[in-house]
Amino acid sequence: MIDTAKLSRFSFKVGKYRPPSEGAAASLLIQVTENCPWNRCAFCCLYRNHKFVYRPVAEVKKDIDQVKAVCDELKKISSQLGRGGRVTPEVIAALRKNDPSLSLNPGFITIVHWLYTGGKTAFLQDSNSLIMRPPELIDLVKYLRKAFPSIERVTSYARSHTLYHKKLEDLKAIRAAGLDRLHVGLETGDDQLLQKIKKGVTADQHIQAGLKAKEAGFELSEYFMTDLGGRNRWRPHALNTARVLSEINPHYVRSRPLVPICGTPLFEEYAAGALRLSSPHERLHELRLMVQNLNFSGRLVFDHSMNSWCNQNRRPLFSLDHEGYQFPQQKDKVIELIELGLGLEESRHIHVEELIKYSTL
Repeated sequence: MIDTAKLSRFSFKVGKYRPPSEGAAASLLIQVTENCPWNRCAFCCLYRNHKFVYRPVAEVKKDIDQVKAVCDELKKISSQLGRGGRVTPEVIAALRKNDPSLSLNPGFITIVHWLYTGGKTAFLQDSNSLIMRPPELIDLVKYLRKAFPSIERVTSYARSHTLYHKKLEDLKAIRAAGLDRLHVGLETGDDQLLQKIKKGVTADQHIQAGLKAKEAGFELSEYFMTDLGGRNRWRPHALNTARVLSEINPHYVRSRPLVPICGTPLFEEYAAGALRLSSPHERLHELRLMVQNLNFSGRLVFDHSMNSWCNQNRRPLFSLDHEGYQFPQQKDKVIELIELGLGLEESRHIHVEELIKYSTL
């Protein structure tokens, strides 16, 4: 009989949110802060009614120690089962059989999945880890990498406003400590829309923040929201977003078409009829204009279900792969796919109203 009783006592904080590109379970989630220090964006409900918490470094280090203790115990049990320290389905099944409570431990489940997929990436939660004081963030990143030498990439969300105000030398030091990739919500490059959605940043600050992050050595992933301007402001939204992204030239540009979420100011505007959302074809027209004017050397990615356009086989119109399409080499390919989507009846695509209905269930 394998004694796994003490495993059920191991616990650490795990937040809910991370980018799809961090994988459904492929990244170790380490919560260095809780919730969002800004928490005013009109389209976002993820952290509403939750207070921002700046976690003490000692507390986060304790979580990392807990993760390491679980990993060490798992490898020990794996060796006892003759699996050479590897986390296999047989090891997982044996552990759950001996201690069913482990299946209810979110931290343990996170670790098992992480090890099973290779234990190569980690994501620092929550919404803006760069808000931390640089020496503390540097200390935590180094501590994490020392505890888990197998980690090849450490990633985090960051706000343009925070990057804009950070000193370049501090960002370089954070990067040198081992934080590799930043995910930034650009949403739009249109100043009027940025003010409307209460993003707390201007288009010019987006540009300067992105360029500073790149100069510091980070791999940069920027997100934009098709239809954020609705039918009334789709053209300036597309053109200004393309302009800002082209000037930043990030490594990744990720598409997240707007789906108003119940409980947000933008949903209330939509429900009142003030925000007129575009049809699937209208969204493709906007996307085409943005892509035609997007000049950068990164990858355009559609790795989320909100990219709800379909092809003739009712499969996703664009690849859901996290690496997407390399620009400028595959720019024509993306435009070709957009034209394909426009050539199909709109009934073949999933309308945003269906996604809104699903989100309110």
